[in-house]
Amino acid sequence: MTPYGDIVALEGRGLMMGNRGILHDDEKRIVRSSQVRRWIACVTEYRGIRREIMRPHSWTQLFFLDEATALSAGHRPCAFCRNKDYKRFCALWKELFGGPVGADIIDDQLHGERLERRRKRTYRSDLATLPDGAYVALDGAPWLVWGNDLLAWSASGYVARESRPKKKDVDVLTPRSIVAVLAAGYCPSIHPSAAKIS
Repeated sequence: MTPYGDIVALEGRGLMMGNRGILHDDEKRIVRSSQVRRWIACVTEYRGIRREIMRPHSWTQLFFLDEATALSAGHRPCAFCRNKDYKRFCALWKELFGGPVGADIIDDQLHGERLERRRKRTYRSDLATLPDGAYVALDGAPWLVWGNDLLAWSASGYVARESRPKKKDVDVLTPRSIVAVLAAGYCPSIHPSAAKIS
């Protein structure tokens, strides 16, 4: 999965796994981009459970470089395998948006922010105002906002680092509500390659 939420065939699985329902047919071909509104981000290992990849008539495993990539695609923490992260995400969501909070409420709001006519919904913002963990598009490529830098995404890890401009309008890939949760203090995990690039 890319930060745009596109399903692509790439080597490796990344650090996170996602679920959007049953997306493949009996021949293991992807036939839809989503089946449900509940887009979640899971750990790749949980209590020794092993699953066949693309098992017939079962949900399709999607893989992300890291949690920041999953959030950009519009996925939220899984309430089962990532319960602590899910509860933190919900607590921040409640602070921001009020009212009762749960998976259905979050998923309904995110559903309207992910896609527009089956394409990634983006919005414009000043790069300087974005929190760590948000993704932006620069010249058609996804970049992670991290501290004073921007990190260039690739399927195998971050491959370049540039200083974050002080003032620049950009297309934001991460849904608005998730950007708000990041700004409120949710810190996503990122791939260790981020520490190795200069």
